[in-house]
Amino acid sequence: MHFHFPLTAAAALWTLTFAALLVLLVVLLGRDRARRFPWFTASIVLTALRLLTSRLLFGRMAPITLSAIAVMLIDVTAVVSVLVVVEMARQGFDSASRRAWNVSAVVMVAVSLGIVIAWGPWPAWKTISEVSVLGALRFMQLVAQKGNLLADLLVFELGIMMALFGRRYKAGWRSHTQRLVIGLSVAALSQIAVEVLWREITMHARPRNLTDYQHIMGLQEKLFSANSTVYLAVLVWWIACLWKDEPGAPANGETIAELPPAAAGPSAPAQGN
Repeated sequence: MHFHFPLTAAAALWTLTFAALLVLLVVLLGRDRARRFPWFTASIVLTALRLLTSRLLFGRMAPITLSAIAVMLIDVTAVVSVLVVVEMARQGFDSASRRAWNVSAVVMVAVSLGIVIAWGPWPAWKTISEVSVLGALRFMQLVAQKGNLLADLLVFELGIMMALFGRRYKAGWRSHTQRLVIGLSVAALSQIAVEVLWREITMHARPRNLTDYQHIMGLQEKLFSANSTVYLAVLVWWIACLWKDEPGAPANGETIAELPPAAAGPSAPAQGN
């Protein structure tokens, strides 16, 4: 008897990415990193949930219901991604002055919002304000697209700031915070690059027949696969970095308490915990 298990490149990437997400969660929980980075851990859980639902629910429910679930998860992911940026900034620049914090935050948000607003095209208000299921889905999809773009821009700017000024505070090169931000920045840059390239392709492509259309769809699949490959590499980077303790940190995240001075006398009993 011969067994045949067809495994496409997309299926292989999905399997490897989902497995890497699970391993990363094990490291975050087992090495006690989740307590320090709760929002980052929540973002990994949401990403794994999105991958799982897309695979399990596809073809098993109505398309509009599946779209509503997918868009809702993406919206929640966008909000959590912004909170991850705030969490990383607090971890890396906790000792910065309040004035520096406020000025940097205002500049980063202003620059990111300016890019998001200029990043078109925007749908007509009548399209997204329509009181219907499709209108609600269009509005949720717009929030998902712009929210994730905002989070990608913010984390990329944070990565630049941390590379320039992280050593002055608590985010040196070998710290978990900077290494997480490096991974987030690489993933964000890859996502933005794919969106820019796909936008240019769709704006200038003029398919004349089915072969041209299939070629364009093939380019889309290659772009998305490349983006998934970059994210998989980032997951492996995070697993390796978070498994190791930071320089000078107690093993396994344990804290070393000060021992009381030895009691007087030649045979003082040791004090238990």
